[in-house]
Amino acid sequence: MKEAMFYKKLKNKKVKCHLCARECEVLEGKTGFCRVRKNINGKLYSLSYEKVISAVPNPIEKKPLYHFAPGSQSFSVASTGCNWRCKYCCNWNISQGEIQGEKISPEELVKMAKEARCEGLSFTFTEPTIFYELSYETAKLAQKAGLYNTWVSNGYTNPEPIKKISPYIDAVTVDFKGSGNAEFLKNFAFVPTSEPIYRALLEWKKQNVHIEITDLLVPKVGDSMRELKQLVRWVKDNLGEETPIHFLRFFPTHLVLDLPETPIETLNKAYNIAKKLGMKYVYTGNVEDEKVNTFCPKCQKLLIKRLWMQTIEYKIKEGKCPFCNQKINIKGEKWIPKSLKVED
Repeated sequence: MKEAMFYKKLKNKKVKCHLCARECEVLEGKTGFCRVRKNINGKLYSLSYEKVISAVPNPIEKKPLYHFAPGSQSFSVASTGCNWRCKYCCNWNISQGEIQGEKISPEELVKMAKEARCEGLSFTFTEPTIFYELSYETAKLAQKAGLYNTWVSNGYTNPEPIKKISPYIDAVTVDFKGSGNAEFLKNFAFVPTSEPIYRALLEWKKQNVHIEITDLLVPKVGDSMRELKQLVRWVKDNLGEETPIHFLRFFPTHLVLDLPETPIETLNKAYNIAKKLGMKYVYTGNVEDEKVNTFCPKCQKLLIKRLWMQTIEYKIKEGKCPFCNQKINIKGEKWIPKSLKVED
């Protein structure tokens, strides 16, 4: 347990948490919506500090991050709890289950990552915002050790916490659900508004952190092509046409078992819309086809070949296409394993 960052003391031992967009007012002895930030005698504490529920190596592509350190291994760290309540959460047992975990310090996490021969760490599986103190302290140590750091987030972080941690975060994946449809988020994730997500993305961009976007398309309730177009246009206008965007296939899980899997046709339609609107790097996810590969937006040559969620060939040279010299939006090249680099 550690005193929380980003809160204000109020009268009668109340506190107001400023970490995420929910801005919870927490009574003495109670927790916020996330269940892991508790008011103890007028002070807010993080219950998830040094309480790790998962710490395992993963391919960076699983985050998914396709344009940051492709082919690298990322030591994936999570604590319990979340500031959303997604009925379709694939990690519901740790995000919405009992608050538990093994006591592991930031120093130990960095040591474990190095021993696992990972090039970096990812704070993922649950929402890293709500275990902010653990990710912040760990990221600082990881950076000193020459490792990268990434966040996989729902985007509900307030701007000031983003500003503080961004010097230690190299890349962030922000996960949209149903293209940010207000009714969908309200009914299926207990999220009152999607506005804070856009605000957070603008702050991540301002802080020069590499950004990738995912959009989970849920059949019947969260797959509107009209709203998908609005999201794509916003990303293009505010983050840039070179921002990688991934359209993810939904599978029935947790409390949402009465909806079908996302049809491949829906993913292809979303892919074609984003390409038509001018996005340079568009992918489909949770499905295996050529749309998981990276092609040069100018000459259309294959630059990064992936098999499922793993890079198997990498042809980019010093951030450029080796065939036409087009600059490619790729970051973290120093962490790419040499064994993946293909000479043509």
